[in-house]
Amino acid sequence: MGTRSTGLDKAAVERLSEGALRWIRLHSAYLDSAAGRAELPVTPRVKALLQLALLYRCWEKAAPSDPGLGQVAATVERVWQNPDHARLLTLDPRYARAFQLIYGALAPAGLAGGPHRAALARVEDDGFLTPRGKSPYLHLETRYYADLAGVGHRLHSYRELYEASLLARHGDGRPVAGLDVCDVTHTVFYLSDFGFRDPGLTGEDLERARRTVCRLTDHRVDRGDWDLVGKLVLAQYCLGIDPLRTPSGAAGLSMLAEVQSSGGAIPGRSATDRADAAATAVEFFRVAYQATLVTALAAVIVSRGHAAGRPAGGVVTEERSPAVREAL
Repeated sequence: MGTRSTGLDKAAVERLSEGALRWIRLHSAYLDSAAGRAELPVTPRVKALLQLALLYRCWEKAAPSDPGLGQVAATVERVWQNPDHARLLTLDPRYARAFQLIYGALAPAGLAGGPHRAALARVEDDGFLTPRGKSPYLHLETRYYADLAGVGHRLHSYRELYEASLLARHGDGRPVAGLDVCDVTHTVFYLSDFGFRDPGLTGEDLERARRTVCRLTDHRVDRGDWDLVGKLVLAQYCLGIDPLRTPSGAAGLSMLAEVQSSGGAIPGRSATDRADAAATAVEFFRVAYQATLVTALAAVIVSRGHAAGRPAGGVVTEERSPAVREAL
């Protein structure tokens, strides 16, 4: 069961952010090292580098003067100028076009030329930037990264994509236990640009989305799902509510702070999938990287948003009826 604490303060979230960012910063170069190339499977390493670039983009937007950005920036800039890395994007046909689009969209600012431009050109030429054959989730993801990359497309509007999403179709009275957390949270992330713009939801759409995300956070805190809780805490913030003031958000942040190692890592995706005490350094990295990066992303956006006076939205009431508690 998750801890039901509402006593977490801004300083605690800042410490959570600083620790997770420090661990990512100190380990980021490993992803592009000879050891990393030898010890990590190709597709997970490619995904991890794309995630690192996303964290770098959001970290730079949230805290542009943070001196810790330099080490991550060096890794991202080196990878994005390496033709050998660009070729790795195409090795797994399941992800090739999506990887190339995200790679192009997350190119560091000021990098005008390089392999990412050719990757984007291939994506534009082969019809990937159309609705054809895409689930609502993939369609929305493609629209977000196409806009971020500044490439032309024939994809649907954000409003249409929200209305087709799992989040929009999930009613208040339905259980949240079976909801795909990644689908729900990434819908919020793409609509809101990870909290840097208004998600475009109003009225009952916004309130229902907030209730769903808070109920889902509550459920995943109880399960000890560290990685998913980090995403849900950030989704609360992106919807304009303060996760330090919702019972589920405060419990989630407290749980992450409690399990964080002295070095700043979150030692696994969940309480049942944590690193073994005898894990080697490589084994620990593979188990800890995803949840630590998600925690770093959520905590830096939430903590720096607080420093800037955000979020401006209200607090969602999380008192649940017996029927809803049963549904959980």
